[in-house]
Amino acid sequence: MAKGKFYVVWKGVTPGVYSTWHDCQAQIKGYEGAVYKSFASREEAEQAYVSSPYAYIGRQAAARREKKVEEALSAEVCLEALAVDAACSGNPGPMEYRGVYLRTGKEIFHFGPMQGTNNIGEFLAIVHALALLGQRQLSMTVYSDSRTAISWVRQKKCKTKLERTPQTEPLFVRIERAEHWLRTHTYANPVLKWETERWGEVPADFGRK
Repeated sequence: MAKGKFYVVWKGVTPGVYSTWHDCQAQIKGYEGAVYKSFASREEAEQAYVSSPYAYIGRQAAARREKKVEEALSAEVCLEALAVDAACSGNPGPMEYRGVYLRTGKEIFHFGPMQGTNNIGEFLAIVHALALLGQRQLSMTVYSDSRTAISWVRQKKCKTKLERTPQTEPLFVRIERAEHWLRTHTYANPVLKWETERWGEVPADFGRK
């Protein structure tokens, strides 16, 4: 009886280890710059998944695929922009957020951790970016992968259901400050949805999925 192969998808719709080519193909078909490889055993595949793809498919091959992604992004995405994202361990739990400059990937700001939720972090990250860009008089775009947070920003209201307690009080103070900024300031910076399915993870992602 022939042994089955296992497939590692480092970059694709949903990165991971897959036991059939059909499942692997679903993650890479139509995904620009997909990075994947087959292995003879699950053990090998799982080890490879937590390692750099360069060790298995060659640095040049991976670089070529990444270049294709960059070319696709440059056609659709404005690189003179900030990308923001949040991460939360539990919901609620320790939450943090950050913003990075798209062209270089450099982290521009970081906040946390503080007890909260992911949606609150996404909301605060956008407002933080807008306030910072306004302060520096920069007309850059802000990208977020959270439709909820973008909606809250447009409504100038963080519509969280998180309970206000002594533990979360510092976060609510920060929320109120962000809402006040939105009510008292105008901005021309576009706030756009980062299209994860087409462009991969938002560059500000904390990589904990």
